[in-house]
Amino acid sequence: MVCLDKSQPGRTVWRMHADERFANPIGVLQGGFVTAFADSAMGASSLTYARERKVFSANAELKVSFLKPARVGSVLTCTAHVISGGKRAAFLEAEVVDDEGRMVLKASSTYLLSPRDL
Repeated sequence: MVCLDKSQPGRTVWRMHADERFANPIGVLQGGFVTAFADSAMGASSLTYARERKVFSANAELKVSFLKPARVGSVLTCTAHVISGGKRAAFLEAEVVDDEGRMVLKASSTYLLSPRDL
């Protein structure tokens, strides 16, 4: 995974190559890997949302919908953003699209924000 953009608080964009190491025998990425990609992007977005406050972010719940198969060899892009947030929690959504522009996954999650000591 590589971060392409984190210029806006609460929004990040990431890219990942769909490597065969993450695939099942029919050449489709295992859902857990695509989910982890979205989870990582949403977690990063929650930290950029709270960037002035120096917090830890922990996933409290996660919902994922698989819409299309993610094929080995494709390039996946995940855009994650905060929908709503406060001092202790943030609600986020993420979309993963392939290099043909097909949405392969839609996710939403709640992250708990807790202060960290410096």
